[in-house]
Formats: sequence, structure tokens, C-alpha cells
Amino acid sequence: MKSFLIANPKGGSGKSTLATNLAGYFARCGHQVMLGDTDRQQSSREWLAIRPDILPPIRSWDVAKDRPARPPKNTTHVVLDSAAGLHGKALERMLKQVRHVIVPVQPSLFDIWATRHFLETLLEEKAVRKAQTFVAVVGMRVDARTRAATELERFLSSYDVPVLTFLRDTQLYVQLAASGMTIFDLSPSRTEKDMAQWKPVMDWVDA
Repeated sequence: MKSFLIANPKGGSGKSTLATNLAGYFARCGHQVMLGDTDRQQSSREWLAIRPDILPPIRSWDVAKDRPARPPKNTTHVVLDSAAGLHGKALERMLKQVRHVIVPVQPSLFDIWATRHFLETLLEEKAVRKAQTFVAVVGMRVDARTRAATELERFLSSYDVPVLTFLRDTQLYVQLAASGMTIFDLSPSRTEKDMAQWKPVMDWVDA
């Protein structure tokens, strides 16, 4: 079973956008995918509740009375959307459960500051140092023409971590989320630019 944690301790970094769309990609490929939320709010379950039945299925935790939540039977791909403030023992426990971590970061000074400390902590974790868990970064809501994008590139260049892509700043992701949809649920003619940005992510998760 392939497992992916989407993590950044700063709220509003784009974790849910990245997690739902990654799950949408796996579902579109025909995999048995589970989208889980490690936060008590379980917002991913609410998103799944509005996802149209006609679309490729994405499942949530299998929850039974007096038993811990677990992926449904036959699940092949797990995507976990982490809570804000993930650190310490909670982060260490999560890293023991996944093989891949994707860190979303937006091109603002506050996001960069918050992500700097998290990346440094993450790269010192035993599972990451021993290459048991692999880390990559995705820039979220990035306009390549701006100074902020340049600053984000400069910041990320100082870490030995693959920067998979920069996803553009577009309301399309917001509109799709409100309908329980992902970028992978649209026709190719509507998403040509976005698919080009997602391709490095798809290549990394499929490797």
C-alpha cells in the first residue's frame, strides 16, 4: 500500500487542496484510494460527502465501534491530510505510518518562515535520515511573475529536497472543492495548463 502525508504546520498552506487533488489523481488512475484526515475536524470526510457518485470513488477511514480507524479493505493508496501544528511526537508517529511526505508552501514571508522550521525538523527525523520516508515540496498558489515566487525559489534552493512543481494561483481549485471535485475530474481540454504543472507530482508519486 502506498502512503502519502500532506504536511505543513501552518494553517492555510494548501494542504487540503493538495491532498484532495492527489487522491483524485489516484482515483482517476483506477486505484483503491483512501483520503483521510488526521485532524479531529475530519474535514476530508465532509468533502467526500459532497463528492458526486458518478466520479471515480475516493473512500474515507473505515470506522467501527470500539476499533481504531483504518483504511478500508483492499486500499492501495492512502493520502493523509494533516492538521495544522503537526510537530513533536505526533509528527514522529505519522512518519512511521507513511512512506512519502509532500510539504505544500505558499510564496508569502510568513509561510516561508513557518516552513523553514518544519523542513529542518522534518529532515532531522530518523525515518527521513534513513531514507525510510521520502520528502518533497510543492509550491501552492504561485504566480511565477512575482517577486514572491522568486523569494520562494531562493528559499527552497537551500534544502536538499526535491521541489516537484509550482501550482498556479487560480480559483478553479476553490470552485472544484466546493463541488467535491478535483482537477482530475475535468476534461483534458479544460486543464491542459494544470496537467503540465501536475506532471512532476504524478511522476514522483508513481515512481
